Amino acid sequence: MSAVLDIEPSSYEVVRAEPRPFGRSLWRGFLERCPNCGKGKLFRASLKVADECPHCGEALHHHQADDAPPYFTILIVGHVVVPIMLAVELEYAPAVWIQMIAWPTLTAALSLLLLPRIKGAVVGWQWAQRMHGFGGETHE
Repeated sequence: MSAVLDIEPSSYEVVRAEPRPFGRSLWRGFLERCPNCGKGKLFRASLKVADECPHCGEALHHHQADDAPPYFTILIVGHVVVPIMLAVELEYAPAVWIQMIAWPTLTAALSLLLLPRIKGAVVGWQWAQRMHGFGGETHE
């Protein structure tokens, strides 16, 4: 036996939110700026996202970047460093001690340079897509 719900079709109210610009939000996040106004700082500390934008007051505490920024950073840095490393090895064959200094240094520098920017881009992406509470909804 199945239950039938009697719900008035007029009791539903569809609210369409204005779309947020995806590319601009991603770019503003990459520049470590608020995805809404582009002026306020996104981070209050090294990789700690501010609770709200100091310029426009947009709530930013909803983000759930989690493991995505390190994953994307490793993916990008690996795809940049490994081909360069192989090309240098095949063309010049430098001494092992030079490689043991150069490649970890380049990898660490690129990772430290890209990680906050990629995290900002992920937060900008979440904001543009209204994910994790950025759309004004509450979740329990």
